[in-house]
Amino acid sequence: MIRLLRHSLDDYAYSSLSKAEAKQFKAAYDAGDEQAFCHLFGPEKIPEHLSEFLAYFMVRKVMAGQKLLRAAGTVTGKLMRWLETQVYIEPEIAQVAADRARDGARDLPAADRLGGLLQDVAARAPDIDVDDVDDKDWVEEQLMISEIEPGRIWFESDIGPIEVPKRASDLAKPGWMVFVVAARRKGRWHLLEVGSVYP
Repeated sequence: MIRLLRHSLDDYAYSSLSKAEAKQFKAAYDAGDEQAFCHLFGPEKIPEHLSEFLAYFMVRKVMAGQKLLRAAGTVTGKLMRWLETQVYIEPEIAQVAADRARDGARDLPAADRLGGLLQDVAARAPDIDVDDVDDKDWVEEQLMISEIEPGRIWFESDIGPIEVPKRASDLAKPGWMVFVVAARRKGRWHLLEVGSVYP
């Protein structure tokens, strides 16, 4: 898990650097150091990247099963506490990061299960010819889940309700992001494709 975190830090954490730090990072990276972030910066940079690691990297970049997704939150939570005891990070920062890790241990596997259930819904969708659908009845983008009722989910921009199994609506949380392709036919929205679910 720590290897995955290091990989995420080296590939993505540079975006949160100050101008001076970004300049230092760019010089090292351009000189061929592909692990420049971890070579240049200390563990105090980990907490501010934790959300991106859990909610983006583990979902989008790692082909992970339920066990590994849960472990991502558990291991990073323990790491935050260890960094605190070693006085690398302040207790308040450690608490916020550990809370985020705990949420990740719970939400990442749930989001993965939701994605599978939504893909099943999309697989059962009626055949809809894209050319026969008005622009106002078609969506193909990443959307936030905005509302949930048993057996129904809505996405932002008034997309929905979409009929889903109750297990799916039980897992879903407002604010989670999902890449969806959906079409409205005869007043009813249908999921046609579903990408990853981001808690």
